[in-house]
Amino acid sequence: MEDVSDPPFRAVCKDNGADLMYTEFISSEGLIRDAIKSRRKLDIFEEERPVGIQIFGGDEDSLAMAARIVEVTQPDLLDINFGCPVKKVACRGAGAGVLKDIDLMVRLTSAVVKATSLPVTVKTRLGWDDSSRNILEVAERLQDVGIQALAIHGRTRCQMYKGEADWTLIGEVKNNPRMQIPIFGNGDIDSPQKALEYRNRYGVDGIMIGRAAIGYPWIFSEIKHFLATGEPAPAPSITERVAVCKKHLRKSLEWKGPVVGINEMRRHYANYLKGLPGIKEFRNRLVTVTDREEIEAILDEVEQVYAGIEMERTPIELINYHEKCPV
Repeated sequence: MEDVSDPPFRAVCKDNGADLMYTEFISSEGLIRDAIKSRRKLDIFEEERPVGIQIFGGDEDSLAMAARIVEVTQPDLLDINFGCPVKKVACRGAGAGVLKDIDLMVRLTSAVVKATSLPVTVKTRLGWDDSSRNILEVAERLQDVGIQALAIHGRTRCQMYKGEADWTLIGEVKNNPRMQIPIFGNGDIDSPQKALEYRNRYGVDGIMIGRAAIGYPWIFSEIKHFLATGEPAPAPSITERVAVCKKHLRKSLEWKGPVVGINEMRRHYANYLKGLPGIKEFRNRLVTVTDREEIEAILDEVEQVYAGIEMERTPIELINYHEKCPV
């Protein structure tokens, strides 16, 4: 969720029912070097809580030092990312790249746990590839060095985001009698019905949602409504969609400035307006204009054109960041 799960995005997710949120992942080396972008990712706000700061890296000393820096900002917890599959992270021995060396993963985790008084959690994948789906061993060993919760994405690193997430091993970790910490499942949860089905089938303590919330923060409140009532929640009206999209845009501009704020909002419009007949023309305009007033005028036009149309919940497009696994 690099360049996605920033404070503006987290604000609209929190408004719509997210229980616990994480920052974008932050390079331990960047924090130590005082890199501006890395330091900026430490920004958290009281209305977001509980919120965790997520770090990544492949060196014990650097991760430990980063953990001490993070602690100063007083998040509710500290998360280590051993799951990011992108080449620039994994092939430098961080993120999912650590899945190649489980002993190193354990040492890195132990170093962070010892360096901070914050609760430490981990996000990871089933393994590096199909021949090393070793999450059962990983879960036990990480619990033994002191993590407080484990989130598992149901793919290997080499799968990236391709194919269907396999929750079978996630369920085996959860039902392992040795495991005493909460286990969260992640991967392909894009509807309330699937959230309920997977929770019941695999017994996880919670569900982590990433891509399905991009441009559709209502996914959290819809899941909660369905779990509580067994009935689908009404789809957000066009007025609700435009209002939340405007709030997201406003906060993005406040936090990132006019250029970056407008550019990074463009990935969200498609899902905010998904399912509206003939919306492509408006979407094309939204991703080309560079002025806030023009954007809001287009959104107002969308609201006027589609006023009174009964919205239906359409399948969420899971945005993929495909990348081939290197030989």
